[in-house]
Amino acid sequence: MSTPDFSTADNAKELALEVSCLKSLMTLMLQAMGQADAGRVILKMEKQIDQMEDETQAAVFSSTVKQIKQAYRQ
Repeated sequence: MSTPDFSTADNAKELALEVSCLKSLMTLMLQAMGQADAGRVILKMEKQIDQMEDETQAAVFSSTVKQIKQAYRQ
């Protein structure tokens, strides 16, 4: 089995677009799986944030999860 190529853009603008795409993809996946399962996934992501030692990384992750939750609710 071959390894897929998940190369990432070199410049910040393209990288930002890739991240936006992934947030959108995550939102669509949560919407497709149903409310109960999506809720469990969100709770697990929030627990992961609480366990992070790096506060800067936790803040970024928390912001991302909040954006995904807001998009999910729409």
